[in-house]
Amino acid sequence: MIAPLASHALAALSQTMTGRLTVPGDHAYDAERRAWNLAVEQRPIAVAHPAGIADLRAILGAARDSGATVAVQPNGHGASSALEDAMLVRTAAFDRLEIDADARTALLGAGVQWGAVLEELRGTGLTVAAGTSRVVGAAGYLLGGGHSWLSRAAGLGAQSLRAAWILRPDGSHERVDDASDPDTMWALRGAGGVVGIVTELEIDLIDAPALVGGSLQFAATDGPAVLRALRDIAEDAPVGLNAFANSMRMPDAPMVPEAVRGTSFVTVDVVVTSERDLAPLDRVRAVATPQPEQQGLVGINLRMLGGALDRQELPAFATLEGARWLAMGLAPLFPGMPTAPGDASLAGLDAILRPAASERMLPTFLDGGDTLERCASDDQLERLRGIRHAADPDGVLHAGRLPR
Repeated sequence: MIAPLASHALAALSQTMTGRLTVPGDHAYDAERRAWNLAVEQRPIAVAHPAGIADLRAILGAARDSGATVAVQPNGHGASSALEDAMLVRTAAFDRLEIDADARTALLGAGVQWGAVLEELRGTGLTVAAGTSRVVGAAGYLLGGGHSWLSRAAGLGAQSLRAAWILRPDGSHERVDDASDPDTMWALRGAGGVVGIVTELEIDLIDAPALVGGSLQFAATDGPAVLRALRDIAEDAPVGLNAFANSMRMPDAPMVPEAVRGTSFVTVDVVVTSERDLAPLDRVRAVATPQPEQQGLVGINLRMLGGALDRQELPAFATLEGARWLAMGLAPLFPGMPTAPGDASLAGLDAILRPAASERMLPTFLDGGDTLERCASDDQLERLRGIRHAADPDGVLHAGRLPR
C-alpha cells in the first residue's frame, strides 16, 4: 500500500518522465523489482527506468516531495534490503561505452555490463579489472571495490576509477576527480553511491597483449596437500600470477550431470599476463597429479591476494591491504530441496575461518545483513557519514549498507 503523499508524487512523476515508472499492482512490478539474488525480497514503492538526466532529476524531486529515498541498482546485484519507502532506479538507459585505446581509458555509462566492455576491448591489446561474471554491471562493481582475476597485478577495480559524472541530490550534475573533489572520489571507491547518483565513470585500462589461463583439477583426497602448496607459493608469487582455488562437492541430485553427481574435487584456476608467471605452479603439481577436468559447479572458493592489493595508489574507502586470501562459500539451492543443510555448512565454514579473518571485508562481498562496518574503521565510517551529509543533508539517497 502506497501512502497518499507518495501516490500523488508518483502519479506526477509518471507524467513527467520520458522513461518508465512501475508501481505495485502493475503487471511488470514483480519482475522489475527482483534482485539478482532471489533470496532478497525487495518491495520498493516504485521501480523507475529513467531515460536520462532529466528523469533522474524528476525522480529525486518526487522522492523529496514524498519522503521516499532513491536506491540505484543497475541490474540487481548487491541487493541487501527490502527497500520499503524507496524508489528503485534501474540505469540500463545509461549505456554509453567509449574506448580510448591511445589514452588507455574507457568511459562507461552506469548501465553498462562487463560483457559489453570486454567485447569492445577485443583486439586492442587492453583489458580491464572486470569481475568474474560478464553480466555484472560495471558501475556497481567499481563503486563497491571490485576484486577481479587481475587484482594481484592491477589492484581492486575501484583503483582504476579516474573520474565520475555524478548527479547530486540537489540536481546538479558534474564531473568529479581527485583534483576537484577528493572526498567524493574516496567515497566512490568502495562505498557505492551514497553521495550521489553516478551516471558515467572514467576508468584506466590495463595493457594485456595476451592472457594465459587454465585450470588444474585434483582428487578431493589431494586437496589438503594442494592447498598447502598453493599457500606456500603465495608467499613469494609474482604479482602477475592470479590464482583461485575451489573445493567442490557435487550434490547427489538428478539435475547435476551424472559424470560429477555426488563427487568431490579441488581445482586451481589461474590467469597470467606472461607464461613465465606460471612457473610457481610446478610446486603445486609436485604434490598431486591433476585429473582430467570435469564440469564444476559450486563449493568453497579461495582467491590469492597480495601483490598490487597491498599498494593502494589512490585514496579509497575499499581496501584489501594486508589480507592474504579471500574466501567464499557457495551452497547450491535446487527447487524442492531443503535449505538447512547448506546453511549449516556455510555456518560451519564461517566458524572455521572466523578466527583468522581479516578486520576488513570488501563491500562487493558483503553478505545479507552485513553493513559497511565490516569494511572500515570507525574513523573511516565517520568520514563517510560526513561526506554523505554534506552531499545529501535531507537523506534523499538510500543509505545502502551504511550503518545507521
